[in-house]
Amino acid sequence: MRGAQVGSAGVVCVCRRVPTRRDARVQKGDAEKCACGANGGECNATRTEPAAECSFEPNSEPPGALYHRGYERDVEAHRVGDTIHLLTVILKFGRCKKYQLQSSEASRADPELVPGVNTCTLNLRWKTFDVPTRRDPEVDFIEGLHTLCGAGDPKMRQGIAIHVYLCNASMKDRAFYNADGDFLIVPQLGILQITTEFGKMRCEPNEICVIQQGMRFSVTVFGPSRGYILEVFDNHFQLPELGPIGANGLANPRDFQTPVAWYEDREIDYEIICKYQGKLFVANQGHSPFDVIAWHGNYVPYKYDLNRFMVINSVSFDHCDPSIFTVLTCPTNKPGTAAADFVIFPPRWSVQEHTFRPPYYHRNCMSEFMGLIKGHYEAKEDGFSAGGASLHSIMTPHGPDRQCFEAASKSELVPERIADDMQAFMFETSYSMAMTQWASKLCNKLDNEYYKCWQDLQKHFDHTDKQT
Repeated sequence: MRGAQVGSAGVVCVCRRVPTRRDARVQKGDAEKCACGANGGECNATRTEPAAECSFEPNSEPPGALYHRGYERDVEAHRVGDTIHLLTVILKFGRCKKYQLQSSEASRADPELVPGVNTCTLNLRWKTFDVPTRRDPEVDFIEGLHTLCGAGDPKMRQGIAIHVYLCNASMKDRAFYNADGDFLIVPQLGILQITTEFGKMRCEPNEICVIQQGMRFSVTVFGPSRGYILEVFDNHFQLPELGPIGANGLANPRDFQTPVAWYEDREIDYEIICKYQGKLFVANQGHSPFDVIAWHGNYVPYKYDLNRFMVINSVSFDHCDPSIFTVLTCPTNKPGTAAADFVIFPPRWSVQEHTFRPPYYHRNCMSEFMGLIKGHYEAKEDGFSAGGASLHSIMTPHGPDRQCFEAASKSELVPERIADDMQAFMFETSYSMAMTQWASKLCNKLDNEYYKCWQDLQKHFDHTDKQT
């Protein structure tokens, strides 16, 4: 069983054993520590007000649109952003659109200069994580929990962690609660039947559920199961501010579902696992914890069907920021800054004119972790598979691969449906992430050749002035 450990350096990792009945020698809170860490602290750099000026070679910047496709000078649009995902007052921060000769994504970074710290400026990608089959030894939801990356410290109630679960068995007479923060669970393979103190929830792929801090729950599975978990320490998840969108759009409150009270009256030896300050503790009690016969209030677990998301998008030109696809956000105490956003890329119409329609090349002040529930992601022709993941670190350039760029630069710009058989998502955070040892080595799924998907990007810039 894998649990969560927070080292003195302040990064969350979950690469160690958790007490089980099958290992009587393990003491409460005992764990194998993973050699993972990250430097804590905040940046003291000051921001200045952006200057209202531009610098460009004549006719090198497309007229009007920011992400113009097929412009006569053949330069690539690349955004450098210091705008937090859901920030409402953009003028306090900065953005710059660069039209450069060649993409920055094609370069490969050297390994970290400080050994022993699992931080990396590379763009990272993991192949599909292996799930234990029915023929393998039984692994339940908690035993199959592995942390990929994280930041911050649950003792300070600040930061996040990103996990995957890989299991093939149900939790039997065992419950779990997280004293450190909230879980947002994204099933990718297999149905989860989650029993909570408030009732039962059935969560399927293309649905999500949120289980808040301190709530006891147990997970039943019906076969090999895989999925992703976003854990937040700062606050609770909430709907994003809609701003100019108005009253209706994105995830509507009416579509979130909560359990109906359910209880069982069983006097039986029951194991309760608690995650506290990144460590796991075990207690035993003589009855089932799911004995709540009624409840009222609004601090309860809930689920949401991603098919109910109302998409907002451009109907004229340019590519909107992914903030328009935010389902839930967890704010920090800093106004306008999110500890984490949960973003999806749902089925929708693409109708923008004279625009490069896929996600543009960019680097920004957020870490972007992506997963794929099903299908084929629009910005990557190959290598990003369902059940896998990628991580693009703060200010590390990234964007479509060569095949996607070439195809989107030549295709006919007609209204078309995209992502009908696909569901990708993103955990976006303002924190700098550090990997666990399990993510970098033990899982054996890290794709060391991910950078090559950008190596073949060609320079298309024409130095000849083609003024009309």
